[in-house]
Amino acid sequence: MAALATAFIAMAPAAHADLPTSSVEVSTTTVLPGQTFTISETIHNTQDFTVTFAKAAIYGTPTPITDIADVVSCTGVTDLGCFQAGSSYRAPFGDLEAGGTRTAVFTMRVKDTAAPGPFTLQHQFVGDNYAFDTLDGPVITVGNPVTNADVKVALAAVGHGGLSARIDYTLTVTNAGPSAASGIRVVATYAPGLSYAGATGCARVGTTRAVNCDFASLASGASATAKFSVNGGLLALGSYTTTAVRTASSPSDPDTANDSASKTCSALTGLIVTC
Repeated sequence: MAALATAFIAMAPAAHADLPTSSVEVSTTTVLPGQTFTISETIHNTQDFTVTFAKAAIYGTPTPITDIADVVSCTGVTDLGCFQAGSSYRAPFGDLEAGGTRTAVFTMRVKDTAAPGPFTLQHQFVGDNYAFDTLDGPVITVGNPVTNADVKVALAAVGHGGLSARIDYTLTVTNAGPSAASGIRVVATYAPGLSYAGATGCARVGTTRAVNCDFASLASGASATAKFSVNGGLLALGSYTTTAVRTASSPSDPDTANDSASKTCSALTGLIVTC
C-alpha cells in the first residue's frame, strides 16, 4: 500500500505536464483605434522548483504591443498591478510554486495612433530566476479608423404678418462625427405660392423654389446655420410646408434618418402668419 501511495504522489505533477507554460485568449481578433478588448493569459510552472516573481508577459510582432495599445486595467495580479517592461506588458503574480497556474486578464485600449494592419500577439511566462519560451498567439488586425460623419439637419421658421407675409427660415446643420465633414450641401424647397425674398449662406437655384445651402467644412461636434426668407403676400392663406434635405457631404453619412427636416407655417391672409 505504501508503494502504491508513493507511486500516486510521484505521478501527481504529471497531471499538468501537458499544459503549456503560457496560453492566451482574446475577446476579438479585429480591433479599431479607440476600441477596448481583453487578453487573458494563463501561465503554468512546469519546472520542479518555484519561479520567483512570476509574470505573464505579452508582446507584438512585427509591431510592439506597446505601440498598438495601452493597458486600461489588469485583474488576477498582485497589488503592484500590470506594468510596461520595454516593448512588453507584464502581469505579476509573485512566486509561483512547481506545478502552479495563474491567470491574468489585460483590458487593452487600442491607441488612436495605432497603424492599421495585422500583428501577431506573443506571450511568455517569465520570472526573476527563470524564463520560458516566447510563444506565438493569434493574429490581431487593427482596422482603419472610422471615417464617417453624421450630418444632422434641423429647420426652424418665424412668421411675420403684414403686406409681404414674410417667413424667415433658419437652417442648422450639426456634425455628430466621429470624423470632420466637408462639402456639405442642404437643399431647401419652399411651398408653391411663396416667393423667394433673400438668403444668407444660401442661394436660389435659378427661378425654381429650391435653395442651395452650402457649408465648406464642419468639425465633429460643431454646428453651423444659414438663413433664407420667402414672402406669401397679402392674400396668403392656408398651410405652407418647406423641407430641407442633405444632398451631399463627405465622408459618408451613416444615418440618413436625420438628413432632412420640414417646417409648416399657416397664414390667415397675410396679416397673420404662424409657424
